[in-house]
Amino acid sequence: MGRCKTLLAIAALAWTAVSNAAPRVFDLEIMGGTIVDGTGNPWYKGDIGIKGNQIVAIGDLRGRSAAREIDARGKVVAPGFIDMMGGSSLPLLEDPVSAESKLRQGITTMMAGEGESMAPQNARTIKILEEETGVRATWKTYREYMSLLQNRGVALNVMHNVGAAQVREYVMGSTDRPPTAGELKQMKELIAQAMADGAVGLSTALIYPPDAYTDTNDLIQLAKVVAKYRGVYFTHVRNESGHLLDALDEAIRIGREAGVPVHIYHLKAAGARNWDLVGRALTRIEEARKGGVDVTADIYPYKHNGLNLTDFIPPKRFAGGMQAFVKSLSDPLVRRDIRRELEYKTDWENWYLSVGSDWNNVLISEMGPNGNRALNGLSVQQAAMRDGRDVWSEFFALIRQGNPFVSVLSMNEQQKRAILNAPFVSICTDGPPIDPVGAKGSPTESFSPRAFGAFARIIERYVREEHVISLEDAIREMTSLPAEILQLQDRGHIGTGMKADIVVFDPRAVRETGTYAKPLSYAVGFEYVLVNGTLVIDDGRWTGALPGSIIRHGPCGDLPHC
Repeated sequence: MGRCKTLLAIAALAWTAVSNAAPRVFDLEIMGGTIVDGTGNPWYKGDIGIKGNQIVAIGDLRGRSAAREIDARGKVVAPGFIDMMGGSSLPLLEDPVSAESKLRQGITTMMAGEGESMAPQNARTIKILEEETGVRATWKTYREYMSLLQNRGVALNVMHNVGAAQVREYVMGSTDRPPTAGELKQMKELIAQAMADGAVGLSTALIYPPDAYTDTNDLIQLAKVVAKYRGVYFTHVRNESGHLLDALDEAIRIGREAGVPVHIYHLKAAGARNWDLVGRALTRIEEARKGGVDVTADIYPYKHNGLNLTDFIPPKRFAGGMQAFVKSLSDPLVRRDIRRELEYKTDWENWYLSVGSDWNNVLISEMGPNGNRALNGLSVQQAAMRDGRDVWSEFFALIRQGNPFVSVLSMNEQQKRAILNAPFVSICTDGPPIDPVGAKGSPTESFSPRAFGAFARIIERYVREEHVISLEDAIREMTSLPAEILQLQDRGHIGTGMKADIVVFDPRAVRETGTYAKPLSYAVGFEYVLVNGTLVIDDGRWTGALPGSIIRHGPCGDLPHC
C-alpha cells in the first residue's frame, strides 16, 4: 500500500512538471463576457483567447491555459474604439501620458489631423509650429515624423492625414489669393509624398485660414492626388450653419469629381435658426450615397463646439498672419469694423450669429499662459462684468491677452439624436490627447470635456439613459464603421485573426466626469483596455505600456519602418 502511494505521488509530480512545462495556449484569456463584436449584430456570451497581438480563439474556452485570465462576467467586451477626429498626435510625442485621456474612454486608435498636420514641414511652418507649441521640430516629412513617433513609443494606435492648410502654408504662406500653376503643382507633389509615406488622406478645415482661401476647383485637383493612393478626403466643411447644405454640396462635388470617398468631420447645424437643416443635410448625404459617392460623417455628443476666440473673426482679416492681425486691434476703427461684421454679415462662418448674438453662450475654457486663468469657466459676458468692461471691449481684450479657447453653445439635442441614428455616422472627440497636469507637473492647456468623455457620454447618455440607439449600434459606430472608412482590415470588430484591440467595461458604470468648468477629468467604467494584445488599462489603472502602432495607409500597413 505504501509503495502504491509512493508511485502515485511520483506520477502526480511528473504530471505537474509536464503540465507546468507545457506552453500556454493563450497569453491572455477574457472569460465569460458579453461580447458586442462591433458589426451591429446582437451580443452573445463567450470567451476570447489572445496570443501576441491577435485574437486567436472565441467561444467556450474553459479548460484552456493562459498566462493571465480576466473575469469579464457581467461586463461588455467590445473592439477598441476608433476616434475619427482625435486632434494632433504631437502631445503623444511630448508626453506619452496624454494618451490616457483617450484610453480611459476606450479609444485604442485615433485619426490625427485636420487643416494642419505634422508634415510636411519647411522653415516657415517649423517656425509657426515652434512658436505655437514650443516643440523643436526635427522632421520634414511624414516618413521621418512617423518613425520618430513610433520610436518614442505610443500607448495607442495612430493614423495621420495630410492637411491642405499645411501644404498651402508650406508653399504660399498665409496669403489670401489663388495659387499659381507652379504652386498648385508643388502642393500636389507634397500631398503625393505624404500619401506615399502613409497618410490616409487629405483633410481640410474650410472655415479657418488659410484653408478658407482655397476654392473648390483647387481642392478637386488636390483630392485627385489622394484618389491615386486610394485615400479619403476628410473635411470640416466650409460652413456649418446657414450655408450647411451648400457646404455639403461642395464636399460631395469634390468626392464625385476627384473619385475619392468623402468624410465629414463633426456634422452639425450651428445656430438655432439653422437647426432644422439637419434632416435635409442627412437626406443630402443619403442621396449622394445612392448616386455612388461614398460619403460618411462623424459626430461628438455635445451641444457646445470648441473654437479659439479668433475664429469669430472673418478669415480675410488674417491674410497677413496672426501677429499682424493682433497688432491691428490697437486701432479703434479696426475694432469698430470687425464688430459691425460680426453683428451683420453672413458671408463667412459667423459664430457670433450662431450663438444668437449672445456672449453668455460663449464659455472661456482656457485663457492660456498669458491670460487671467481666473476667467476660465466664465462666459465672455461674465468676464466683461468681472473686468469692468463693456462686452465688446472684453472680446478684443481677451484676444490680445492670448486668444482663449472657448466652448460655444450652438447646437440642440434633437440634431444630435437624428445624426446618431444615421447608419453612416461614426464618433469622434474632436480633441487631442491631453495630460491633465502636463509632462512636467505644470497645468496644461484646457479643452472641452469631449476630449476626455465623448465615447463614455455616448454609452452613458444616448444608450443607457435615453435609449436613443442600442448598445450594438453605438459600438458599431465606434468600431467597425470607422475601421471601414479608414480601410483597416484587421481592426474594428472581434474575430479570430483580428488585432487584439479590446475594451472591457461595465455598461452600468460608464460615465464621463468632466464639465465645461473642469473638463480635464477621466471617464470611468472602462476596466480593461488592450492595444495590440497588451493591457494599457488594467483593472482601471494605466500600466504605462506603449504597445501602439503608427498605422501607415496603403501597402505599409502598420509596419514600424516602411
